[in-house]
Amino acid sequence: MSFIGKIFLFLAGRPGYESDHTRFMAQYLERHPEEIESQREGRAIWWDKTAEERTPTPSMHHAPRAGGNEATFAAPGETED
Repeated sequence: MSFIGKIFLFLAGRPGYESDHTRFMAQYLERHPEEIESQREGRAIWWDKTAEERTPTPSMHHAPRAGGNEATFAAPGETED
């Protein structure tokens, strides 16, 4: 096995390894099951929606009209009055 492979196994591949934070969160959620429902409700406020529900398409009333310089220049073959 290569040196890099050994390092990877050491850092990420240790079976049964659990960080202190992961262990704390698991114990906390066991003692406070109401937090799981609170997490679901909080997530549903923003993420469990379609893109249109999260950020509706803005109205196009404020958008500029196409072109903008049509009246400034005469088209070829037209005369200015």
